[in-house]
Amino acid sequence: MALFQLDPQNIAARVRTANPGAPLPSLAVSVRRGILGFTLVSVAGFLPWPIIDRWFHDLREMHLYAACTAVFIGLSGVCLHRLILGDGSLSRFYKLFALAFGAYVVGWVVPWVILRDDSGVIAGLLAGTALMGAILCLAFDAARVMPQVIAALFALNGLGYYVGGEALGKLGHDHRIAGIVLWGMCFGIGLGAGLGVAFHLCQTRARALLRSG
Repeated sequence: MALFQLDPQNIAARVRTANPGAPLPSLAVSVRRGILGFTLVSVAGFLPWPIIDRWFHDLREMHLYAACTAVFIGLSGVCLHRLILGDGSLSRFYKLFALAFGAYVVGWVVPWVILRDDSGVIAGLLAGTALMGAILCLAFDAARVMPQVIAALFALNGLGYYVGGEALGKLGHDHRIAGIVLWGMCFGIGLGAGLGVAFHLCQTRARALLRSG
């Protein structure tokens, strides 16, 4: 099963039609695109947090999550669509990322709201990245790489999340906004690297078709 015409055959056909002979991005290029693009998205996506803290005290935690998610999804395509090979990547990225990131947020929030401790964070990171990775792999008809994709997303996202959380813990009392921005940067670098790896792995068969002619 593939979604949004992201199966290897359709991707290869679009690349051959629009950009025949164009160099294919390496893993390093994909990771760099993921880091740069998603860090911008993440810093913006964390900004509703200090805004709601300061001016909208009546809003609840779920309103914050909804606002942040909307920013993440709204900016994602502009900053990250080149992770998908071929023409028409912008609209396809928006459709895919809205589905995958929405599932990630649900997978993360539910364990966190129930447990409210470190085990909730770990369970949320695992559930969120597992849902995201599964959706990406199914969309690209790349179920064979699902374990590697989920592992990369979980490890890199977890690293960025915890480094950012430590930064906020040290800066949060006297420099809360700076701490939130720094957490957004760390989260963006971590999950952005994971997305770069994930999209690269998911398009392995498409690149093989293009190299084989």
